[in-house]
Amino acid sequence: MSDAALWTALADPHRRAIVALLLERPRPVGEIVEACGLSQPSTSKHLKVLREAGLVRVRQDAQRRVYALDPAPIAALDAWLAPYRRLWSSSLDALGRRLDATGETPDDT
Repeated sequence: MSDAALWTALADPHRRAIVALLLERPRPVGEIVEACGLSQPSTSKHLKVLREAGLVRVRQDAQRRVYALDPAPIAALDAWLAPYRRLWSSSLDALGRRLDATGETPDDT
């Protein structure tokens, strides 16, 4: 799994929707097809990209293929995002202090 493959896999909104769906629990392909509203061949192509990027694992359950998230690449993304999260946190803290100083609340707009 390369970082480029990971980012490329997550760049597509359909694949992000599949990842979000699998965050809830592992699911068979048919359920993913139904939930995403895509054709079975299209869903299979998206699942292949996610699998090759290392984001999902597949297991055979009789005649069904069941997909689940692999937490390792998600943890790597989380670690990569950590410094940026600190940047956002300090910016949001500064905004909160500014709003407190002016006596405004976000609902006042």
